[in-house]
Amino acid sequence: MAMFKPKFPSLFLVLLVLSIKVSPSKSYISFVFGDSLVDAGNNDYLFTISKANIPPYGIDFLPSGGKPTGRFTNGRTISDIIGQTLGQQAFPPPYLAPDSSHSMMHSGINFASGSSGILDDTGSIYIGRLPLRRQIDYFQETRNTMAGQTGENATSELLKKAIYFIVAGSNDILNYLQPSIPFFQGVKVAPSVLKESMLSNLTSHLKRLHELGARKFIVVDVGPLGCIPYVRALQIIPNGKCSSAANKLIRAYNAKLRQRIYQLNQEMGPESVFVYANSFDIVMQVLSNYSQYGIREQDENSCAEEIEGGVVELC
Repeated sequence: MAMFKPKFPSLFLVLLVLSIKVSPSKSYISFVFGDSLVDAGNNDYLFTISKANIPPYGIDFLPSGGKPTGRFTNGRTISDIIGQTLGQQAFPPPYLAPDSSHSMMHSGINFASGSSGILDDTGSIYIGRLPLRRQIDYFQETRNTMAGQTGENATSELLKKAIYFIVAGSNDILNYLQPSIPFFQGVKVAPSVLKESMLSNLTSHLKRLHELGARKFIVVDVGPLGCIPYVRALQIIPNGKCSSAANKLIRAYNAKLRQRIYQLNQEMGPESVFVYANSFDIVMQVLSNYSQYGIREQDENSCAEEIEGGVVELC
């Protein structure tokens, strides 16, 4: 695993602060939804192949003393980093952790689940995972618990001030790119059908969160998966190169996602803010100048595993 300390462009974080209208000097709570990019340990409580509960996961995570926490990273997730930058005092615990309810009023909750996706069937090969729809079901249960404890008005006010991270879509595309498994997967749809299905489902999920009281959203696009070792191995792409076909599909989806986020901002009125976070270009910048970001090895695979002779992506 290539270890590095991320140095994300400060302008990106400044724009998030301005767009979300949060003062970095004030504490707030957040609710996190998505896949392994932001999973804080929910998969540790599931029967699943997709886990991050062994070293070197967590080796640079100071709060745990370098021990694995279920995060699919050596340190903090992107939602951890942005949350701290915006002034969050504590990391939202995973929803499935036994004591997570104690933190919901003070730091929020993390519902994200590794190998999950926007679409319900995404990640089924890994057995257990929480699709985005299920994550929002759990948020609704959390909201009901909060309302029962503090009343509807207080809960509504708290949820309006909270920030909602949505980091999903990567696994939907990864599942689409991998070879079909006989007797397990159906015939692949056209890329245009996949993109529209992802967009329509994600839009429905965002609107449902809005109906439940969410107002401040950070929606992260899909990064350049065509450059990760897993996809390059699938498509026999040499080191130092990316799959242009995969990245073309992702760019097309991201363009439609950006347009959809703009439409939601127009539809939902001034009280709601939807921020489109462009991770694709940020990651490409890091890959193009990786040594400047403390990365020693660009092409080393850190999260694929061989199962019965095939490569399975665990991140």
